[in-house]
Amino acid sequence: MQREDDDLMARIAAGSQRSLAELIARHGRGLQSFAARYLGNSSDAEDVVQDVFVTAWKNASRYDPQKARVSTWLYKIAANRCIDQRRRRFLRNFIGLDDLESDPASEAPDAEARVSDRQELSIVRDGIAALPQRQRMALLLKVVADLDVPAIAEVMGTSIGSAEQLLVRARRGLRDHVAASDGRERNV
Repeated sequence: MQREDDDLMARIAAGSQRSLAELIARHGRGLQSFAARYLGNSSDAEDVVQDVFVTAWKNASRYDPQKARVSTWLYKIAANRCIDQRRRRFLRNFIGLDDLESDPASEAPDAEARVSDRQELSIVRDGIAALPQRQRMALLLKVVADLDVPAIAEVMGTSIGSAEQLLVRARRGLRDHVAASDGRERNV
């Protein structure tokens, strides 16, 4: 797959829109999932992913297969765009330019199993959102993007050891959050 991705990038650098479409088909869903989970908003994630592929199109000739795999390069662009997006959103909310969005639940009253599943998913999402940004990014790059630790380190611009520690701390923090939430629900 890496060889095929490298070939796609060469064709994109030569101006092949069809190759760009194939690159999007290969990596778009994973990038979308990563960005949506990191940002907590699928609309913002769509903007990020679109920007990733516009950047890939514009900079395809600068891509160097000796420095990184195509997937790593794309996720690094996505990670940087996600950070930028969060900063912009925070600033807009802080200044009062955006209202905080709410996600109203629309569960059927007789669907107890679905409600329970949604509650568990909500606990995990809250746990991920509560992680420090670098831990959250490392965890999502591992789980959503299925990157290995060296690729995570490269995307995040850190050492392999630091990436491993971020993952260890993220997992521990998530486990602690789920355990604490489970205890609260039993006490209610």
